[in-house]
Amino acid sequence: MKLLSPFRDRVGNRTIQDRLVWQAASLLLAYPDDELATRLDNVDELISHIDRPVAALLERTVVALRTREPMAAAMDYVATFDMRRRATMYLTYWTAGDTRNRGREMLEFATAYREAGVQPPRSEAPDHLPVVLEFAATVDPAVGRRLLTEHRVPIDVLRGALADAGSPYEPTVAAVCATLPVATDQEVRRAQRLAKAGPPAESVGLQPFQLTVPPRKGTSSV
Repeated sequence: MKLLSPFRDRVGNRTIQDRLVWQAASLLLAYPDDELATRLDNVDELISHIDRPVAALLERTVVALRTREPMAAAMDYVATFDMRRRATMYLTYWTAGDTRNRGREMLEFATAYREAGVQPPRSEAPDHLPVVLEFAATVDPAVGRRLLTEHRVPIDVLRGALADAGSPYEPTVAAVCATLPVATDQEVRRAQRLAKAGPPAESVGLQPFQLTVPPRKGTSSV
């Protein structure tokens, strides 16, 4: 995973600050595998160049992950993101749900990556939040910001679900929200409705969609 250099431009620049946050969040929201300790060290370096209070949010997740045993961290990650529909990090799940439209929306993510000159990752779906965050941080911040902003409501639903669960990942998602435009009243109401009712569903004529990029092995694609 490529690490964004904090010295590429003036640290005080908003775009650079946001890119640092997106890269840190991408590392923190990745599955806690054997490289977790290295990723946390990289996040510490990134945080040292991020303004408060957003840096403090990211630090809360770092501290929580450092104090957990690797196996416990992995089990908690699966229980949080793979076993709770409201806490899914697949952004199109909330905009399209279990409908044929989801395939088209995931293709839009993959197309955006290719048009920016990179191939979607082979190990994960293109709408997975850590993937989108890394793309925004290291490839094309303008397009990445657009994708994140267009999916601000799903990200807000995710943050709320993590807050309700008392998850240590909630501060990191809150840090991502802090880089996006303030949610409108309409967006807030839509997030509340989605959190209560769930994503769209379609039970008639639904055809299976083959992911352009396969999901993380051993987990659901939604």
